[in-house]
Amino acid sequence: MKLAELLKEGLIVTGFAARDKNEALGKLLEVVGDRIPADRRAAVLEALLARERVASTGLENGIAMPHARVEMPGDVVAALGVSPEGVPFQSADGRPARLIALLVIPTLRMQQGVKLLADTARLLSYEEVRDGLVRARTAREALDVLRSHES
Repeated sequence: MKLAELLKEGLIVTGFAARDKNEALGKLLEVVGDRIPADRRAAVLEALLARERVASTGLENGIAMPHARVEMPGDVVAALGVSPEGVPFQSADGRPARLIALLVIPTLRMQQGVKLLADTARLLSYEEVRDGLVRARTAREALDVLRSHES
């Protein structure tokens, strides 16, 4: 499964803004809405925050990939925040995250989730992908960027 297959227009927020990574995580969880069962949302948020306490998922080049493995039914859930201004994410290079790819991985989908994490990190390692996403004014434009580079 590819990131562009998981993401729909309603799961991509261009012009995303948050004061810090905790606020960003909360906002992205709101974006995924009912894709996460109501009785699991608090556990998902706690799992994401716990993962961030172990080590920041802020990478380099303006990328953050917050993720967590949780007990819940269904497939991997994803959302993408595109923040031209950036969100402080305690990234490896100290730069704010302009692309925040949230992945919530059900325990029974761990293999799929690990592959998706690796594929997404590889995809976002390309400068032309990052630049295209940051320039995207709409979710559709962002999806077009992802699709054109994932195919």
